[in-house]
Amino acid sequence: MDIKEKIKNLSEKYYSNVVKIRQHIHKHPELSFNEHHTANYVASILETLDLKFNTGIAGTGITGIIEGKNPGKKCVALRADMDALPIEEKNDISYKSVNKGVMHACGHDAHTASLLGAIMILNDLKDEFEGTVKFIFQPAEEKIPGGAKLMVEEGVLKNPTPSVILAQHAYPELVAGKIGIRAGTYMASSDEIYITVKGKGGHAAIPDKIDNTVLIASKLVVNLQQIPKSIAPKDTPTVLSIGKMIAQGATNVIPDEVYMEGTFRTMNEEWRANAHSEIHKMAKELADQNKVEIEVKILTGYPVLSNHIESTEKAKNIAIDFVGADNVIDLEPRMTSEDFAYYSQEIPAVFYRLGITKPGSDLFFPLHSPNFTIHDEAMKTGIALFAYQATQFLID
Repeated sequence: MDIKEKIKNLSEKYYSNVVKIRQHIHKHPELSFNEHHTANYVASILETLDLKFNTGIAGTGITGIIEGKNPGKKCVALRADMDALPIEEKNDISYKSVNKGVMHACGHDAHTASLLGAIMILNDLKDEFEGTVKFIFQPAEEKIPGGAKLMVEEGVLKNPTPSVILAQHAYPELVAGKIGIRAGTYMASSDEIYITVKGKGGHAAIPDKIDNTVLIASKLVVNLQQIPKSIAPKDTPTVLSIGKMIAQGATNVIPDEVYMEGTFRTMNEEWRANAHSEIHKMAKELADQNKVEIEVKILTGYPVLSNHIESTEKAKNIAIDFVGADNVIDLEPRMTSEDFAYYSQEIPAVFYRLGITKPGSDLFFPLHSPNFTIHDEAMKTGIALFAYQATQFLID
């Protein structure tokens, strides 16, 4: 029996246990940088496997290794994120979140459980592959500066340094058993924009005696749309959206201040930096024209996620070998972002999608939905393919 068949058999063996692990993590979600229960739970499972691992990386992160034969020959890393979102769950399930206002609505419970399942399989097969598998359980994917950035800074990619790092992410648009993948630029950078327009407010009926901060702020919102629509390079996807505006006035009151928040996303790091300058420039020009003050703060978030070309093509072929060509889908670029991008800046990286929707179902809920759910059968593919990718990337 070859290693592929052994992995498939072991995935069946550990499947029910991994489902229970996911359900436990789902029931006890924790927000970014506060994954204490989750980290302790993961560590308790790793202890039963007699593996080398370290805790407390970037706060609650965990990293460790599985050594096969000739462990110094090569190293491959597998990563899962552990944090949940500030969302009130609406699912009526036995393992519904017990933490009010917190929910695993992005699949990180499945990511963590899948990696644990893959570790169980690889630990059983460590005498059948050469090299070392490094595993990374990461905090705070959902919150800037991102747990990935902090883990990299704390040396998670050293001693040993992996030749490649892989991660899989739940994808409701695909049914369980299918995989989505894309080589090259895949996900956008993500920056947060905070703007305050300050002027002399007053009675709305005497606009000539005041600074109409609401009108000025509205003009800025419209002006900023020139950046993605006409200033951005035509071949570079770009989004600038203002999602929050607070003007504490009234029907007849113009406030002294209007506050706004938004997001800026793109697929090119050079243009990203230029766009930041354009935002500041537009705000200054409008402030000068209207003799008001406009404060702009841009919080630089995650970089563009770029999947290493050769490694991603290899991962795609491995997936085809494991689940069949009909079950491997080529993905389009997405304007969402992922802090896995920080790993991709350091070493070859592959970020692929795991189908999680029940086959035959016309209904699925998107990521970050209070009704988000995962079909249990998806976990079989999640744990088995993760393990198989690791063994195949260890082969020269």
